[in-house]
Amino acid sequence: MAQQVEASSTPQQLEGRQLVEMMLVMAKISCFTFGGGWSILAQMQNEFYEKRGWVTQEELMDFSSVGRSLPGIMILNITTLFGYRMAGVIGAVFALIGLVFPPLVVMCVVATFYTVIKTNVWVAKALVGVRAAVVPIIVDAAIKLKNTALVDKATFVIMVVAFALCLFTPINNALVVIAGAVAGLLLRGGRKDAVS
Repeated sequence: MAQQVEASSTPQQLEGRQLVEMMLVMAKISCFTFGGGWSILAQMQNEFYEKRGWVTQEELMDFSSVGRSLPGIMILNITTLFGYRMAGVIGAVFALIGLVFPPLVVMCVVATFYTVIKTNVWVAKALVGVRAAVVPIIVDAAIKLKNTALVDKATFVIMVVAFALCLFTPINNALVVIAGAVAGLLLRGGRKDAVS
């Protein structure tokens, strides 16, 4: 495993080789990210926490929380935050190039052969299988991250209420995240263990 990076709010200073490695790993992740932002989180956890030790689970949870609540595409937000954490602005640029390049190539190919692909029964069947395979990846990421997010009864209550709001109401998910942040501040804001 690569040398562990300590949790910090300041960017790391990755070397050129490590920047290229980060970009290539983001490209690999991008090639196999189906099902939205949550599946990329699972792959980032595997590549950058478990294999390389570049970030902590808490940081990944923070990236997903902030990335989900910012305007724009969740995957791009998470990638930008991760890249910035690793090497500042240049890290964010390298991470985004790695993430965006493979889908851009695929979309150019699909656009070129769209009339053939849209009616191909094998493509449709393959996509059904891909969608089904994404579910356990997302569930696995959620299980691994639960110990970081659910640290006491208050956080469990926040999770249950947020889940109910997302499932049974038309409230925008970004508003649910903001409400969770406010609830966290109100319930845990003054406690010393809130940041531990």
